[in-house]
Amino acid sequence: MDEELYFTYIAASRSLTLYIGMTNSLHKRMFEHKRKLHEGFTATYNCNRLVWFERFVNPENAIAREKQLKGWSRAKKITLIKRTNPTWIDLSEQWYTPEELTWTPSD
Repeated sequence: MDEELYFTYIAASRSLTLYIGMTNSLHKRMFEHKRKLHEGFTATYNCNRLVWFERFVNPENAIAREKQLKGWSRAKKITLIKRTNPTWIDLSEQWYTPEELTWTPSD
């Protein structure tokens, strides 16, 4: 039986506005951020680039990490990102085709 994974992640805009979240489907959640499928902070500020994430097997640990990171200073969050992703590349950039990101359903 496969264990479900949970993720705490940081998404950023091109202007480096940061969003911290938690999910059990990072692939799906980043797609939602990229397509702006939900109104809110990430859609408003274009936080659609995955710049950092951690995996967990326990959802409580992922939630605790999310809360911990949200309590950190911006400088500490940036240091965390730069430690594993110094150039701030979008770690999810290759996950979707351009067609997937621009497709709209026809009526």
